[in-house]
Amino acid sequence: MSSKHFANEPLALVNAALRSATYTNPSIAFDAAQKTVFLRDAASQPTVALISGGGSGHEPSFAGFVGKGFLTAAVAGSVFASPSAEQVFRAIRRVGAEQPQRGVLVLIMNYTGDMLHFGMAVEKARAEGIKTELLVVGDDVGVGRKRGGRIGRRGLAGTVLVQKIASAAAAQGQSLEQVAQIATLASDNLATVGASLAHVHVPGREITPDELGDEIEIGMGIHNEEGFGRVKTTLKGLVETMLKQLLDQSDSDRAYINVKSGEEVVVMVNNLGGISPLELGAITTEVIDQLDASYKIKPSRLLSGTYMTSLNGLGFSVTVLKVADNAILPLIDAPADAAGWSPAVRPENWARGIDTTKSEIKQEAPSQDDSTPSNLDLDAAFTITKLKIALNSLIVAEPQITKFDTIVGDGDCGLCLKTGAEAVLKHLESVSISGELDVVHFVRNIAQVIESSMDGTSGALYAIFVNALSSGLQDQSSSQKITVTPKIWAAALQAALKSLAKYTPAQPGDRTVVDALVPFVNTLTETLDVQKAVDAARKGSDSTKGMEASLGRSVYVNAEGWNECPDPGAHGLVKLLEGFLEILN
Repeated sequence: MSSKHFANEPLALVNAALRSATYTNPSIAFDAAQKTVFLRDAASQPTVALISGGGSGHEPSFAGFVGKGFLTAAVAGSVFASPSAEQVFRAIRRVGAEQPQRGVLVLIMNYTGDMLHFGMAVEKARAEGIKTELLVVGDDVGVGRKRGGRIGRRGLAGTVLVQKIASAAAAQGQSLEQVAQIATLASDNLATVGASLAHVHVPGREITPDELGDEIEIGMGIHNEEGFGRVKTTLKGLVETMLKQLLDQSDSDRAYINVKSGEEVVVMVNNLGGISPLELGAITTEVIDQLDASYKIKPSRLLSGTYMTSLNGLGFSVTVLKVADNAILPLIDAPADAAGWSPAVRPENWARGIDTTKSEIKQEAPSQDDSTPSNLDLDAAFTITKLKIALNSLIVAEPQITKFDTIVGDGDCGLCLKTGAEAVLKHLESVSISGELDVVHFVRNIAQVIESSMDGTSGALYAIFVNALSSGLQDQSSSQKITVTPKIWAAALQAALKSLAKYTPAQPGDRTVVDALVPFVNTLTETLDVQKAVDAARKGSDSTKGMEASLGRSVYVNAEGWNECPDPGAHGLVKLLEGFLEILN
């Protein structure tokens, strides 16, 4: 693992990298506040718009593929963390609001945070009348059907081929339904597996020892997740194992596509970021030689290069796309004016010149809430003071949460929670501490702050839950002013819990934040005793130590060594609730 970087501040790094996309392709622009790269004429183009995105650290995916004939816009989150629903929604509105019936296809990889945030944004866009479809690509075979379970296959570099095919179909003037159909067909005939010599280090994070040593991880995901297993082998042996996982029909756990001798395929050999071009050439040769010798397969198209990385990952992935329709190869071959795709940007685009002006990043305040007052009141000074204590309690716990998540996940949970807490604290500075607060307006504004500032799976879960909490409180509006009681909180929390269940299958025992949330809500409902409710949440969090995960990225991580490590999200919620004790009482 290489832990030395030229840029060590992750947020500044992401914004600088996104801005560079406008330098390498003057036909695109950058919205720094929303971390979105988009075609300058996106709103007026006559064809179906294509939006993708996800966590940063996978460049050139996705900003490098924005351009004529490829993506219309790409939305970025923090390193390895999905963008927020608000970011995505603003991107959809940017490209689709002026022509709502033209159609927008949102094409993402199968990861929990992306599913939640992009899915929420698509639903909001549809509610505004923008014709929008969502396609989720899962092409990984390193983690088979049995281990993938309800989550399914992870999205890997094969997603780029689906994006290219869909974008080219859109550029031809095909309808949204036609574009989605050919993209779905490509996705259904796609398989990818990766391998890596080491885990990657995220700039700005604590350095942890890499236990791989001289072993190779087969099936490693693009966020440091474990895969099929570790081996000591040669390049020839490694490629042999990877091709078997891609093509061996006797492996029922991984036989996702069936390619027969002589059938047309597109092969992509993708650099995960840290492989030299010299070594990638040797890898590509080994892949093609073995495909010919062992499977009598000669690719109709071969792409070898850097398309989807895992920062500076010392690894590569191999993708096989079965050509299931005669239209697929012409769509792969169609010109694309995107810097991350070969051939590069056409010369005439340089006539625009490079725009070196820097737009100021402004955090927008929550929109004005003009709804009818609920008459459910809280003392402003007391509430804000105690809420600040609770948020600071969560911020102080960030290093421990990050440590836990580095062990069992991708290490982003602590930063996501800290970022959200800091944003809410900043918002509280603008709230008057005199008099009474309308609890519905207060909670609804906090929900907007969370939606705009928190990315990753935690951000989606908290945004959904707090939005639903405000609705649960609204349902208990009074004709006369009353002070919010534990009973009112309990009823609203139950309603929020029910709403959250619509968007995640997580249940107690799945090793998620729900292991702490459900006991808290249920105990508060039964006893109206906040101390007992927090104790129940703490007990639920502690119960996740050593628990095998069945949802989230932790499902891909070996459970060995988890005995003293609680679920990071559950632990973070407990720290927040401990600070909430006084305000809820």
